[in-house]
Amino acid sequence: MANKKQTSKPIATIASKILQDDRYSDNSKSVAASALAQTKTRKSISSKKK
Repeated sequence: MANKKQTSKPIATIASKILQDDRYSDNSKSVAASALAQTKTRKSISSKKK
């Protein structure tokens, strides 16, 4: 059965900041990356048909 849980926007924002900050450990960055991988994806504006 597929996991349908998704990371909320506030958590994704924190995870993004963790990935950009060199003060965090590799383990912390791994967890942050996993959280970001479970966020909803947005369609790019450029991908819309004209």
